[in-house]
Amino acid sequence: MKHLLLCCLIMSSTILWAQKTIEVAPLPSEEEQVIKVIDKLFDSMRAGDGKALKGLFREDATMKTVRKIDNKLSILEGNVEDFMKVVSEPHDKVFDEKIWSYDVRIDGALATVWTDYTFFLGDEMRHCGINTFQLIKGRKGWQIMDITDTRRKEKCITESDPEKEVNEFVDAWHKAAATADGTTFFRSMDKDCIYIGTDASERWERDEMQKWAKPYFQKDSAWDFTATKRDVYFSDDGVYAWFEESLDTWMGVCRGSGVLKKTKNGWKFKHYHLSVTVPNDVVKDFISLVSKYEEGKK
Repeated sequence: MKHLLLCCLIMSSTILWAQKTIEVAPLPSEEEQVIKVIDKLFDSMRAGDGKALKGLFREDATMKTVRKIDNKLSILEGNVEDFMKVVSEPHDKVFDEKIWSYDVRIDGALATVWTDYTFFLGDEMRHCGINTFQLIKGRKGWQIMDITDTRRKEKCITESDPEKEVNEFVDAWHKAAATADGTTFFRSMDKDCIYIGTDASERWERDEMQKWAKPYFQKDSAWDFTATKRDVYFSDDGVYAWFEESLDTWMGVCRGSGVLKKTKNGWKFKHYHLSVTVPNDVVKDFISLVSKYEEGKK
């Protein structure tokens, strides 16, 4: 009997230990699933694998190109079957469409994606523009319903400029607050992003901050901060960026610092810290003012 109890205890301990050490990989988010479809499209183009494209499109999918020819608007309608044939036909140079950014919007079973791109035929840059994708989620998962693109040869990106990307991203984030665009503001923050405000009580994760800020984003402007100076730094692998900035605000000159992570969906905030600047000559008066305020709360 003792041996039986001992065996049971050993088996129970082993099972519990195993349960604690097994890690289940999280399911990909809807955004990640949508981006995966688009990435597979361009990977298949580079590989010349037209057959791999078939499952990415709905049977009723459409393709269009919007461009100006001799200052006249032209809308060229394409065909998915023809597109797959062109990709499959032998060609000496790789069809390499580089995607510089993703802007994904999802509502239920509908997704819209806006991407900046540059198309290379081998090493030769041919054109650039914007792709817009419409995807529908059905029994087969996310599939492309429509691709509409623009094409031009001017002002094309040929290689990424991380510092420019970060500056434009952070400026757009501040602008979103100034114009009460809550969708852009909070989508720019990762779910576990921490925002630290000027009040000692203001430390939120993204979703907590979104609830707190809801009344502000229902106005014409939540708050209006404009960067007057910013210094940006990068990790060696280019995945993380951090910055410090001076801001023109209704509180006077403020300082902000943030940490960003580059994801498949572009840069995302992981941390942001806002602080009010206090001149050294009046810091004692400031401390006294805060002390009186805190005393009055007791």
